[in-house]
Amino acid sequence: MFKTILFPIDPSRETWETTFKAIELAKNHQSHIILLSVVKPNQDVNNQELTISKVKRIRKQMQKANINFNIVERHGKPDFVICDVADNLNVDLIVMSTKGVNLESNNKSTAAKVMDLAPCPVLVMP
Repeated sequence: MFKTILFPIDPSRETWETTFKAIELAKNHQSHIILLSVVKPNQDVNNQELTISKVKRIRKQMQKANINFNIVERHGKPDFVICDVADNLNVDLIVMSTKGVNLESNNKSTAAKVMDLAPCPVLVMP
């Protein structure tokens, strides 16, 4: 059902917790996971280093679980990049974490924006 899963990564604790749900889904559906790291415009070096560290930790978990995956890095606004990658790579599901889904039109969270723009279903994990 979910042949390809897109899993956007950021330095948050929530991303780490969502890793295990992405792995579970991939195992249950024999899916390929695309780990997506988005470097934001003007992102500080500390956040980039935290994201690199997170990618390494998640990669180890994917290898340990014997999940078929690859890592993609893109630059830009996360919500647009996530949706563009999902569309370009024909993913079946986006699995992402959030600290909260703000649905107010003038201050939407990245997760809310992705839900609005995504070309496929989005599973958002708090």
